[in-house]
Amino acid sequence: MTELAVAQKNLKKNGWLDLEVDPTLDLVKEINKLKKEKNAIILAHYYQEPDIQDIADYIGDSLGLSQKAASTKADIIVFAGVHFMAETAKILSPQKKVLLPDFKAGCSLADSCPPHLFRKFKEKYPDHVVVSYINCTAEMKTLTDICCTSTNAVHIIESIPKDTPIIFTPDKNLGAYLQKKTGRENMIIWQGACMVHEIFSHEKITKLMLRHPDAKLIAHPECEAHILEKAHYIGSTSGLLKFTKEDKAKEFIVATESGIIHQMMKKAPNKTFIPAPPNNTCACNECPHMRRNTMEKLYLCMKHETPDIIMPDWIIKEGRASIDRMLEISKKAGL
Repeated sequence: MTELAVAQKNLKKNGWLDLEVDPTLDLVKEINKLKKEKNAIILAHYYQEPDIQDIADYIGDSLGLSQKAASTKADIIVFAGVHFMAETAKILSPQKKVLLPDFKAGCSLADSCPPHLFRKFKEKYPDHVVVSYINCTAEMKTLTDICCTSTNAVHIIESIPKDTPIIFTPDKNLGAYLQKKTGRENMIIWQGACMVHEIFSHEKITKLMLRHPDAKLIAHPECEAHILEKAHYIGSTSGLLKFTKEDKAKEFIVATESGIIHQMMKKAPNKTFIPAPPNNTCACNECPHMRRNTMEKLYLCMKHETPDIIMPDWIIKEGRASIDRMLEISKKAGL
């Protein structure tokens, strides 16, 4: 059995857990070498571990990553993120090979809206436009009229005529925030949520703010309303990063996945960033799915070109329209 066959068999059974990587190997050097040899690009979300962010060719939030996936001239896209992100890249670049370091890197928010249940739900509201947060499965995108990200969500909602009713899915917290921000009362919101953004403790954050009276609380709109009401600034991951760089405050309490703090420290090394505490003692402000990706898995997936994202042609074809519409509106809005 070839080395590749062994790797693929092992991957199907246990992920990369049983395939050892020489601990003396210079992973940064080897990954950079593989990028050149294979004409590959590494796209990484802000929630990845610092080493992966540092070796990536592009780091961004969901909108920026989608835009990059659509425009890259690389033959291979290595997506250091979660499954729905790699699916989106494949939909936008179906002719390219799209790799995901850990195939089990899923998303609690995407899982909260199963397509077969949503399809039945949608049938009850045939006159509604479906806007789906991009944090959903590829099949969900085939049931969607327009996708959105936290960066462009307000622009997407405001692009729809005010008298047109909307179904927003899957994030109930982002949906409620958009409803309040845009004043759209004719919006039905699917009751899904992100496990990380629902875990922040109101009590602990309040105490933290008392101990750091000059600190500003910044929050992602996936957070619950009681957190957003206390926030000095609400924005997407890229928006939060920009705010901390440009704002005069020297301390920030960050209510989103803590991986973004690595970039915040690089952009503003003279400032202090405090992860917002969860309502228990675990590291719940770290997404367990995002953190499944490691430098070792990144190296292995590039070396063996597996696991790669494979989807039925009909999903790629029907799922693309909602993403293209989002990109078109974003471009017009200058995002």
